[in-house]
Amino acid sequence: MALNGIQIFKLTPKKNCKECGCPTCMAFSMKVAQGAMKIEQCPHMSDEAIASLSEATAPPMKTIKAGAGAAEFTMGGETVMYRHEKTYVSRTRYAVKLDCCMDEAAVDAKIAELQKIDYERIGERMYVEAVYVTYCGAHKENFLSIINKVKGLNRVVVINCKDVDAAAEAVALCKDGKPILNGADASNYEAMNKIAKDAGIVLGVSGKDLNELYDTVAAIEKLGNKNLVVDVTGASIKETFKNAVLVRRAALKDQNRTFGYPSIVDTTGIAAEDKYMQAALLSLFTMRYGSIIVVDQMTYAEALPLYGLRQNVFTDPQKPMKVNPGIYPLNGADENSVVLTTVDFALTYFVVSGELERSGVPCNLTISDAGGLSVLTSWAAGKFSGNTISKFIQTEVEPKVKSRKLVIPGKVAVLKGDLEAKLPGWEIIVGPREAVQLVKFMKDLQA
Repeated sequence: MALNGIQIFKLTPKKNCKECGCPTCMAFSMKVAQGAMKIEQCPHMSDEAIASLSEATAPPMKTIKAGAGAAEFTMGGETVMYRHEKTYVSRTRYAVKLDCCMDEAAVDAKIAELQKIDYERIGERMYVEAVYVTYCGAHKENFLSIINKVKGLNRVVVINCKDVDAAAEAVALCKDGKPILNGADASNYEAMNKIAKDAGIVLGVSGKDLNELYDTVAAIEKLGNKNLVVDVTGASIKETFKNAVLVRRAALKDQNRTFGYPSIVDTTGIAAEDKYMQAALLSLFTMRYGSIIVVDQMTYAEALPLYGLRQNVFTDPQKPMKVNPGIYPLNGADENSVVLTTVDFALTYFVVSGELERSGVPCNLTISDAGGLSVLTSWAAGKFSGNTISKFIQTEVEPKVKSRKLVIPGKVAVLKGDLEAKLPGWEIIVGPREAVQLVKFMKDLQA
């Protein structure tokens, strides 16, 4: 059987092949072609054949890793153009730009600001994952000083430098942190490739247009380096967007692996000093198709909606976003504050918790495992029932909370009698049907 033009093996049935886990080798071949099994699982394949086939069956976009330790992240590995087709694999990363022309005070201010953006939402840490340090051709000592300063931030350092000597010195300072050297183009790719390969780091490639970019990537691949990212930033917003889309389309639709690499988009070059345009471009290229997006500065307030967008785009559409079960004290609640319960569906949690915070009334919001479904859907599926709620209250809430008032969503008022029977000593209160009514409800309850 042939896969992507490569012969796997003869279609001679081997009955009851226990190693493969399939009744015949043909069935195994079909599962490999569909992506359901890995070619390495067949014991009859030679190492050479496995190596060839593994590359042939890999995603059209390579998976690239940058950074070291806790700062390491993955880019690429994508298989679809649109999220609804299947899912996106590696979420977009954001980088704040530092320039060698900046003075020390300005550099320190940007570093302090980016470190403020660090919080967790639905089990995902949201922070500025990279620092983009640019060398403009002058102020080399300041450039190297900035590299020294940021290498200890536990962020991936992206060295944006086309000067071979300066790039070599910068890489030497921070190579243990596995930075990205974004500096190869048609004029210097051989020297830059050597620096990146010797240090074992990712090399960024750029070109004056897509044709030059393509030729340069192909030339670097011939030198044996496929640990690359492509800088698709053009002379304008329109050109940059076109580049990002065409590179992704060439890789995924046309199966052109020369363009099968993650991408860098520098919004500072195409939006000048317009911070509002940069914010808009952050959203645009999060959806189409930046792997690393560079911005001049990001504040905590600007980050909140951006990271929310990213989380929505890069969450598997077939898996609901869930909040971890537990007790969430709001408005300075203590063990004597009233208890409310709802499902673990993320949207429900954030809507309900937001309205409760707006009420200003101290309360303990409890979340049990409801399969990531909404209130009525989980109730209909038996995942948000008298049994599940009472069990959670008895095992997780009663040992920690002294209050014996429990508010349940108004849409499942039918559970009131069942809960009163299963939770003796608790006062079961039916809450409003809609979250927007919680503010008045909580204030009336407190009174």
